[in-house]
Amino acid sequence: MKIGRSEIFAGRAFLCALMLLTVMPFISIFMTALYPSGTMPSGFGWPEHMQWGNFVEAFKVANMAKLLASSVFIVIEVVPIALVISTMAAFAIGLLRIPGSRALLALFVLGLTLPFAGIIVPLYYLERRIGIYNTPLAIGLPLIGLYMPFAVFWMRAHFVGMSTEISEAARLDGATTWDLFWRIHLPLARAPISSLGILMSVWTWNQFLIALVLVEDPSRRTMAGALGAFQGHYATNVPLLCAGTILILVPTLLIFILFQRQIIAALLQGAVKG
Repeated sequence: MKIGRSEIFAGRAFLCALMLLTVMPFISIFMTALYPSGTMPSGFGWPEHMQWGNFVEAFKVANMAKLLASSVFIVIEVVPIALVISTMAAFAIGLLRIPGSRALLALFVLGLTLPFAGIIVPLYYLERRIGIYNTPLAIGLPLIGLYMPFAVFWMRAHFVGMSTEISEAARLDGATTWDLFWRIHLPLARAPISSLGILMSVWTWNQFLIALVLVEDPSRRTMAGALGAFQGHYATNVPLLCAGTILILVPTLLIFILFQRQIIAALLQGAVKG
């Protein structure tokens, strides 16, 4: 069925309107961040005298230098371990079809329904009991566990779509199970692994609730935890609060801009093979 020009125009107009609705809040926050510190912007417009120093002040107030280092450390702590565990588990469930793989998959799917906010209180008491509260492991260990359901489900979608003939040919050549995983299927899974790593890095970077509850020291939290530094006196300083929000969002936006092709390709691959 041939699509008419009017339908194409209507579709593009709808996408442009949707994009405008999505971008407008970010533009509003950016414009508000340029108002003089301590003022309350009225309406939607550019300030007469743009205060770029608000970003510098927000960076100092929130102690973002330490939070930046802490966020990088947490990402390095969480993402590689989560990738290794989830990829091996998905390989066993999706390609090897180990005994009980359906039950394991059902458990992982059930884990997708668990909200972070619903388990934060048990995590708090558990970490205090085992002695890792307010330590570098306080954020990393829960995130690794909470990422597993989605990560395994994501990687399984790739391994399920792989041809069994590749594995059978490698078996005939004397390849072990480890050889199948490490030398054959892992190189073929670079695209979904890299995309999953990008997604988990962004989620870890923007993690706010777990970092706020499970870490008492503000300098050990994530970049999103920097918003907690604006409590009290700075909570009513709207331009400063908006400037801090922009600084927190910039790394995430850069990651999506730089790796958008890999993310979209992996999402489409998972949609077709899942």
